[in-house]
Amino acid sequence: MVQMNNRITFSDEQAMLLEAATSFCRDQSPSSAVRARFGSDTGFDAAHWQAMVDMGWLGIAVPETHGGSGLGIAACAVVAEPLGRHLLHTPFVATQLAIQGLIAGASAAQQADWLPRLATGAVGTVALFESDGDWDLTALQSQARVAGGTATLSGHKTLVADAAVADLVLASVQHQGAPALALLTRADVAGRLQRETVIDETRRSFGLVLDGLAIPADRLLTGAAALGALQAMRQAAWLLAAAEAAGGIAGALAVTVDYLNTRNAFGRKIGSYQALKHGCADILCQLERVRSHVYHAATLLAEVQDAEVALRMAKAEAGDAAVQAGDRAVQFHGGFGFTWDCDAQLYLRRALWLQPWFGDAGHHRRALAGPLLDRAAV
Repeated sequence: MVQMNNRITFSDEQAMLLEAATSFCRDQSPSSAVRARFGSDTGFDAAHWQAMVDMGWLGIAVPETHGGSGLGIAACAVVAEPLGRHLLHTPFVATQLAIQGLIAGASAAQQADWLPRLATGAVGTVALFESDGDWDLTALQSQARVAGGTATLSGHKTLVADAAVADLVLASVQHQGAPALALLTRADVAGRLQRETVIDETRRSFGLVLDGLAIPADRLLTGAAALGALQAMRQAAWLLAAAEAAGGIAGALAVTVDYLNTRNAFGRKIGSYQALKHGCADILCQLERVRSHVYHAATLLAEVQDAEVALRMAKAEAGDAAVQAGDRAVQFHGGFGFTWDCDAQLYLRRALWLQPWFGDAGHHRRALAGPLLDRAAV
């Protein structure tokens, strides 16, 4: 059996960051602003992005030697949670994944080139998924062939977040039978992106056609560097998705409670009925459970401990709980909940995007079976 250390630490820096992020997202992302961005090309407000740059949020996990705060990816969770609570989409999460990939696998020269830029407003993203839907990031169909100092790529990537505004894309490919990562610039991917339709209308997702794309061979990360980068990006995605889902649960609960305290039926507020009270209490319990998982996983990452089990548990718990909370929010709004004007559906859509992103609950629970159960129990 694995011994579980359930300790959670929360630094003064994280507390101040959470307070600032909560205030910013609440003020800048009311429901009307979220809906106004549905039809925009980028899906986010450039002024919001610049404000996040000015507050230093993009450099939270960037080492101080490259112009960041050096607080690590764990501190980014306290920004991701309010973003989910107020449905404020920006390329923050996508950029943090790219930053983690660079820190874990890029050369010193590549880090010196890109990390200061990403900390000060450049957008990064990752292209790690393919159309077969396999969450094993090392099972790749896309290829890279190197000849004469040039790497020629082939294949198709999908669900590339914010690719249309990205200055840097880390794309996974297979090279000589092993995973590799190609560092692609905005010029490299120009004309190769295909907008995808996804359930969360605050998101912008793209397919990326790699066929025939040629880059200098020194922009291809291979061997242990590539594997380390993939691991770092995957773990960062689990943490930030779970944190964002926790915020979404809180948002779904808030709009539901507000409605239950407004709507009257049979001469009384419908929130006074016990069945609806119990449903909201269940959502609150799920929220606290998810937040405990998230910040325990963040604690392990901050202490440079093995966090895979904690991260998988956080991702599994958060994905299911967010979908449940979104579903209950829609149901508790009655017929209004199924209309375009009801904000409850926005949280359900966000949850349905986050749940399968980098692996759904079933995927993670299967992966957890080995570490958590002895062979006889299995």
